[in-house]
Amino acid sequence: MTIEQILAFSVIAGMMVAFIIDKFRYDVVACSALLIAVALGVVPFDKAFSGFSDDIVIIVASALIVSTSVARSGIVDTTIKKYFPEMRSKHLQLAFLMIVVAVMSAFIKNIGALAIMIPVAFQFARKSGSPVSYYLMPMAFAALLGGLMTQIGTSPNIVVSRLREEMTGQSFSMFDFTPVGATLAVVGIAFLTFGYKLLPARAKDSTSVEDILEGASYAAEATLPADSLMIGKPLADLLKQADGDVIANTIIRGHRRVSPFPDVVLKAGDTILLEGTSEGLDRIVSNAKLTLSGKPITENGQKTVDLIAMEAVISNESLLSGLSARDLALSYTRGVNLIAVSRRGHRVNERLADLTLKAGDVIVLQGSRKNLPGVLREFSLLPLAQREILLGTQRRAFITVLILAAAMLAAATGVAPVAVAFFAAAFAMILLGAIPLTEVYKSIDGPILVMLAALIPVSDSLRSTGASDLIAGWLGTAAQGLPPYAALGMILLTAMAVTPFLNNAATVLVMGPIAAGFATTLGFRPEAFLMAVAIGAGCDFLTPIGHQCNTLVMGPGGYKFSDYPRLGAPLSIMIVIVSIPMLLYVWPV
Repeated sequence: MTIEQILAFSVIAGMMVAFIIDKFRYDVVACSALLIAVALGVVPFDKAFSGFSDDIVIIVASALIVSTSVARSGIVDTTIKKYFPEMRSKHLQLAFLMIVVAVMSAFIKNIGALAIMIPVAFQFARKSGSPVSYYLMPMAFAALLGGLMTQIGTSPNIVVSRLREEMTGQSFSMFDFTPVGATLAVVGIAFLTFGYKLLPARAKDSTSVEDILEGASYAAEATLPADSLMIGKPLADLLKQADGDVIANTIIRGHRRVSPFPDVVLKAGDTILLEGTSEGLDRIVSNAKLTLSGKPITENGQKTVDLIAMEAVISNESLLSGLSARDLALSYTRGVNLIAVSRRGHRVNERLADLTLKAGDVIVLQGSRKNLPGVLREFSLLPLAQREILLGTQRRAFITVLILAAAMLAAATGVAPVAVAFFAAAFAMILLGAIPLTEVYKSIDGPILVMLAALIPVSDSLRSTGASDLIAGWLGTAAQGLPPYAALGMILLTAMAVTPFLNNAATVLVMGPIAAGFATTLGFRPEAFLMAVAIGAGCDFLTPIGHQCNTLVMGPGGYKFSDYPRLGAPLSIMIVIVSIPMLLYVWPV
């Protein structure tokens, strides 16, 4: 063993210990490991920042933008309401999410399937009152399992098919992977449906301003236009859209008020005074196609297309204090609409136009992106920038779905690489307004991307120093004289162990020839051994860095590095136990 190989092993071992101890944030650990590796000469100077240009970083960043755009579009919420309105059981929700992700991952890039369904997981978590950490990691693992089912489901399957063709003259076909892959997906999903309990419920140690605002109750009024989906339906059906987060205080029909009983049938032109969270109000308004208070905002005679909504607090010095929206005529004089008001400890039963505003009220104003900040300054309003308000903003559901479908089709058919397809999708969504420019960089998890970029050259040091070849030699010596199931298990476990440090395609390229060599030396056919390499390379459940799906959910789920083996270790053991007999049955040696 050379000095460079010893240093490479030492840097990676020290990094893994730091990750597990979890005293420093993961991006700090990764950057420290990179600098140490460079200082020791394990990573050359000209390769130190090669990770920042790696496709994986681009894929993860683009997927986060695409996922945010899908969540903003409202298409996810509409689909859930239409097809799964009563799915409140946590086990059913989780099983549904994992099955959908796994099936989609068999035919499209698994990170794309996962990115699409992340917003659904947040919806289900709110419904069941459970932390989203119970959902996201099982979904990421289900995406990896789903990719095992077809030749195009994951990179290891594609690479191992090419290796078999080079060695035997015949490639694996599209569904040669299905018998073993589908069995593993079924077993894995069944385990994860109940095994999620091994994960911690990631609760914040302190309550932030954002958390307080999240539960704030707003009063808003919305009118049913002639084309509303709720006309002729009872009020209870409308309120169901918010999952109990919104109540109706009264219904104004013409010049009279109607008591908001659940069975009151709604009519065109009804104005409903609603009260609830901003998110609940947004779901009702967007799903039922209601019209908020105020007038259409125009610029130069044209309807404004760049509408935003912003929360602000009325300060003691504000000119709004003591006046009503009708007194101020904000829609006409300033081109903004007052669409919601939150007053702590007080239920608002008046129409918003007649409500006398007070210092301390939190209001939501709707206006154009370039006009609204000026109005806040003019009236001494204190903006609350901690979170985004979707109530009163425009959606691009059709555009979002169209762009996403085009990107997935391009990646699945090989017209464009996955990184290019998803980068183009993210940029198109930005360009066409599916996600505002101000929200783009908020949706990208910076620490995760830095961690990935820093770890790529560090992990590659195993290959560049010849340490991976050294491992291969050790493995070849240890495997001599072993029975088929033991040799197969050794190959599978080694591929699983190597994958966090090499990307999964590189693992197949390193381990594939070794596996075929085992088979030849022992007098066996190579197919089962090549399949074992593909499964091991495609099943990294122990770290957030071995596959971009695991990395993608780390930030949104609030996971720590040590959380992954808590759920991933028993799943890995189960995969090994099921894989070996299935491989020997489907691919006799």
